[in-house]
Amino acid sequence: MNTAEITEKALRKENLSVDEAMRLYDELPPADLFAIADTIRRQTVDDPQTVTWQIDRNVNITNVCISGCKFCNFHCKPHQKDKAYVTTLEEYAVKIEETLRLGGDQLLLQGGLHPQLGIEYYESLFRDLKRMFPQIKLHALGAPEVYHIARISGIAPREALERLHAAGLDSLPGAGAEILCDEVRRRISPGKPTVAQWCEVMRQAHRMNLPTSATMMYGHVETVRQRIEHLVLIRDLQAERPEGHYGFIAFIPWIFCSDGTVLESEGIRSRFSPVEYLRTIAISRIILNNIRNIQASWLTVGKATAQIALHCGANDFGSIMIEENVVSSAGARNSFDAEGIQRAIREAGFTPQLRDQLYRKREL
Repeated sequence: MNTAEITEKALRKENLSVDEAMRLYDELPPADLFAIADTIRRQTVDDPQTVTWQIDRNVNITNVCISGCKFCNFHCKPHQKDKAYVTTLEEYAVKIEETLRLGGDQLLLQGGLHPQLGIEYYESLFRDLKRMFPQIKLHALGAPEVYHIARISGIAPREALERLHAAGLDSLPGAGAEILCDEVRRRISPGKPTVAQWCEVMRQAHRMNLPTSATMMYGHVETVRQRIEHLVLIRDLQAERPEGHYGFIAFIPWIFCSDGTVLESEGIRSRFSPVEYLRTIAISRIILNNIRNIQASWLTVGKATAQIALHCGANDFGSIMIEENVVSSAGARNSFDAEGIQRAIREAGFTPQLRDQLYRKREL
C-alpha cells in the first residue's frame, strides 16, 4: 500500500497498522501530514473553530517516591527526611481557595509511589477534600499510583479504583505512561509498573466509566517506532471500552525536559524540534481515531509551537496550570494566565472556550 492509499485509509478513520503509520510519518512532507491531521480534526470535533482550555492546579500529594524515574528531579527517597513532605489539609485549603478565586474547578492531584501511603490514606484525603470543597473536581493519581496503592494495600486495582471513586475521585489522569514499552520503561523508570499493569488500571477504569486521559513523554531513549507503537496501543485500549463509556477523553504528548535529571547525566538531553513535535501531534490525531481531544502542550513547547499545533491536529490548549512542579523542575519555563491563554488561541485563528475535565463548556 502506497502513501496515497494509506492517507485515504486514514481519512476514512480506519485503523492504521504501525507500519502504515510509520510510512506516513517518515515519507510524507510535514505540510502534507499536518493537512491530513487537520482534516481529521475538523471531522472529529463539534466546532472546528473552537479551541478549549481549562483552569486547574497541579498539586503534589507528596514528593516521596520509590519509582526511580531518571527523568524526574522532583521526587525524593523516603529516608531524605529534610526534603520529604506530605501536603497537609491546611495547605490544600489555601491552594483550593485560591484556585476557586481564579475560576478553577479542578485539582490535578499527583504524588509518587510512597511506600507508606495506602488506600485508607487516599480515601480519607479525598473524603476530607470533598467535605471541605464539594464543588472541586479531583482529577487524581495515575495508573502507576493506583497500581502501587493497590499492591501495598493487598487489594486488586479494580477494588482500589472503586474505593477511590467512592471517596471522591472524579477522573484519572494519564500520568506515568511515558512510553508504553517495557524496554524503555526499564531504562528510564525502573520502579514503575509495567505496560500491562498500566493498561490494566486504565482498562478497569474504563469498565467503571471513570473518565481518563492518556499521555506520552517522548524525546529521550525511545525510537520513533516505539512512539507509534505507544499510540496504537492507546487506540486499541480505547477500543476495548464498553459502548457509551468515556474511556480516554483526551491525549496529551509532551517532550522530555532534561535539566538536572539523571538521564542528562547519562548523556541523554532534551532535543526539542518544533517540526518533530508538530509531526507527533499530527500522527497522534491520525492514529487515535477514537479519541476526540488532542492537547497541545504549551508548557513544554512554548506558545508559538503550541499555536501551530492547533492547525496540525490539536483542538485543546490545556490548562493555565496555576501550579506545576514536576516538569518545571526539569526545565519547562513557559506560563499563561487566563487572559494570556485566550489571547494565544485567538492569535492562532480560533475561538477560546473554557471547559471542564469532561470538555463541557464553562463560563468564567
